[in-house]
Amino acid sequence: MDHFKYIDGEMYAEDVALRTIADDVGTPVYIYSSATLRRHYGVFKESMSGLDTLVCFALKANSNQAVLATLAAEGAGADVVSGGELARALRAGIPAEKIVFSGVAKTKDEMRKALEVGILQFNVESEPELMALSEVAKEMGKIAPVSMRVNPNVDAKTHAKISTGMAENKFGIAWQKALSVYAMIRELPNLEVVGIDMHIGSQLTALTPFEEAFARVRKLVTDLRAEGHTIKHLDLGGGLGIPYDPDLETPPGPEAYGAIVKEYAKDLGCKLIFEPGRMIAGNAGVLLSKVVYIKEGTDRRFVILDAGMNDLTRPAMYDAYHQIDPVIQAARGAETALADFVGPVCESGDTFAKARVTTALKAGDLVIFRSSGAYGAVMANTYNSRLLVPEVLVHGDKMAVIRERGTIEDLIAKDIVPEWL
Repeated sequence: MDHFKYIDGEMYAEDVALRTIADDVGTPVYIYSSATLRRHYGVFKESMSGLDTLVCFALKANSNQAVLATLAAEGAGADVVSGGELARALRAGIPAEKIVFSGVAKTKDEMRKALEVGILQFNVESEPELMALSEVAKEMGKIAPVSMRVNPNVDAKTHAKISTGMAENKFGIAWQKALSVYAMIRELPNLEVVGIDMHIGSQLTALTPFEEAFARVRKLVTDLRAEGHTIKHLDLGGGLGIPYDPDLETPPGPEAYGAIVKEYAKDLGCKLIFEPGRMIAGNAGVLLSKVVYIKEGTDRRFVILDAGMNDLTRPAMYDAYHQIDPVIQAARGAETALADFVGPVCESGDTFAKARVTTALKAGDLVIFRSSGAYGAVMANTYNSRLLVPEVLVHGDKMAVIRERGTIEDLIAKDIVPEWL
C-alpha cells in the first residue's frame, strides 16, 4: 500500500496534488510520501514482533536527510556502505549504536571514523579487511565489533546484477571458510566477534531462497558457538521484493517473511538485525515527469519525456519495469495504444518502456514512474550536463523541497580550467 492515489481523477501524494508540485518545483522531480515511509517501516517491524530486532534501513536505497530523519524518528537504524553514508546517517539523527557498516572496500579512514563514533558492528567481507581493521583498532586503542559476512552460496533467483549470495559474487567469505576465518579473528588483536552477517540479494520474490540461507546460517551459529565464539548478533540482511509490476510480481509480504525468520531464528538467543531498503522506500516515492513531444515513427509511437536515464537509471541498467501512470486519470473506456516511453539523453538505452499500453498523451501532460523511492535519486547523475533531479517530501497537506535542482552555473563551476588554458 502507498499514498499515491487518484482523487477526482487527479493524482495526489497524500493530500497534495502532483500538479501543484510540478507547478512549484518543475519536472522531473522525485516525490516521497512520509506516511508510506512510516507505514512500511512499521509493517516490517511489526512482522518481527516478539523478537529482539533492529531494523537498519539500507542507505544505498535512499539517503536523503529528510527520508532518513523520518525513519530515525520511527526508531530505525542504518546499514551504510561508505564513509559518506555513515556521515549522512549520523547527521540525520541515527545513533551510532544503531549503525552497521557493510561493503567490500572499507578504507582505513572509514574504519577510523566508524570506530571513533562507536558503531554497532562492522560487517567484514574478507580476510584482508579483517587485518586492516585489526591494525586500525590497535592504533586507536579500540575494540572493533565484528560480524563476518558469510556467503551461503544460495541462488536468490533475482536479477544477476543484484544477486549477492552466490559463490561467484564479490561479497562475503565462502561458506566453507567460515570456521577458519572466525578462528583467525580470535588471533588478531583488538577485534571482537559479535555475530554473523548474511545478505543474498535484492528484490527477492519468493521465500525459498531465504529459507535455504537461514537454515545454513542457523547451523553456523551452532558450529561457531561450539568453537567458543560469542554469537549475539545475527544480521539477516534485506532483499524482500516489492511489486513493481502488480500483474506479474507478487512478492511475499513482511508477515510471511517474519514467520520464516521466527521458524529459523526465534530460539537462537540473538539480536536479529535486518537491512531493508527497497521494501521501505521503493513504493514510498515516484518520479514525476512531463511529456515533451509525441513522435510518430514508422512502426511505433514515442512518448518523449523530460526525465532521462540519468534521472532514473534502473530501466537502462537492469531492464527494470516501472509502472507509468498519467497524473490526470483517463476517462473510463478511453482508447489505448502502444508506445515507447523514452527520455532526452543521447543514448539508445535511454528507454523506460517499450510497447507499453497507454491512453492518449500529448505534450505538456504529466506522468509518474511508480516505485521510484528506492535506487532512484541516489543513482541519478549529470550525464549530458543534465541537472540532478530535485526531491520533495510530502506530509499530509504539506510539501517541502528536500533537495534543490541547482543550476547549470553550479554544475559548470565544479570544473577547474588549468592556468595554462
